[in-house]
Amino acid sequence: MLRAIQALAVLATLATTLAPTPAAGQDAAPSDVESIDAIITALYDVISGEAGEARDWDRFRSLFAAQATLSPVGRNQSGEVQRRVMTPDAYVEQSAPFLEENGFVEAEIGRVTERYGLIAHAFSAYESYRSASDEAPFTRGINSIQLMYDGERWYVVSVFWQGESPDYPIPAQYIGDIG
Repeated sequence: MLRAIQALAVLATLATTLAPTPAAGQDAAPSDVESIDAIITALYDVISGEAGEARDWDRFRSLFAAQATLSPVGRNQSGEVQRRVMTPDAYVEQSAPFLEENGFVEAEIGRVTERYGLIAHAFSAYESYRSASDEAPFTRGINSIQLMYDGERWYVVSVFWQGESPDYPIPAQYIGDIG
């Protein structure tokens, strides 16, 4: 009997601590968060724009769950692998001036999505341009996007990305299909 009570207490604790965490107070447009495709499309759209074009950073923040992270990974000039971890607010603080001053347009060129219950993962291949009129991208890579569904809307939990390099070209299976 004591073991049964202890087991129930453990299960109750796990159920409470593992419940989805809502976003940190930002209301999202329902059309931005109604599906996996919608939220990923909104994520690319909100960071993209021509030089001198302001971004809607409140819209950007509204896509993320509380305690979400954005993390680029790559090699520094010494060849060491480094990862930087940012909150959505830190990303805005560090990136907004550069993106808005120089122009940055990111286009999704392929996606592989897997879903189980309330969680989903998307490997989203991208090309980055300074302007939508550029003929060739200045970089390409993969965004590894983790998502969660709370029964009403989707949230971005993390975006973990790596730029393409000669050592790590984007595999063909990640280019072409979106969905």
